[in-house]
Amino acid sequence: MPKSTLLDGKKVLIVDDEHDVLEALEEMLSMCDIAKASTFEEAKELLESRNFDIAVLDIMGVNGYGLLEIANKKNITAVMLTAHAFTPDNLVKSIKEGAASYLPKEEMANITTFLNDVLEAKEKGKDTWGPWQERLPTSYFEKRWGAAWQDSDKEFWEKFRAGIKDRIAQSKKADS
Repeated sequence: MPKSTLLDGKKVLIVDDEHDVLEALEEMLSMCDIAKASTFEEAKELLESRNFDIAVLDIMGVNGYGLLEIANKKNITAVMLTAHAFTPDNLVKSIKEGAASYLPKEEMANITTFLNDVLEAKEKGKDTWGPWQERLPTSYFEKRWGAAWQDSDKEFWEKFRAGIKDRIAQSKKADS
């Protein structure tokens, strides 16, 4: 991890019903001001009463999508982190419902890199899903879900890929 990142001093909410995951994330994100919650109710209270730069939300066990809705209303960048809900349907749902990224827990050791990428993309007005696609290429998902994993929602994935390309091209024009 770089010595200084965009995460330094950021207010981060981490939500997971597994206490060992909360502890591991807190340690990995030690450069941040961390708040933890292990239930939907705790997380909802924190989201509604405090301001955060970013929220890392488990999907299962804490109603992550309900928390995502609250985070979106408060304009808090939310990243979904999951093990049991790591499916193509949940990936699509996360994108459609406004998550900034979607990470498998098996990649949790790289959380600082992923979150830094999300914050950097947001800061530059770029698509937060671009770095995600670079770090977790299609082959990663093909290994997990099979070569045809995008076939059940081809139209969505075509629009998604086209949208990222368009947003990247627009941001390159803006940078010039």
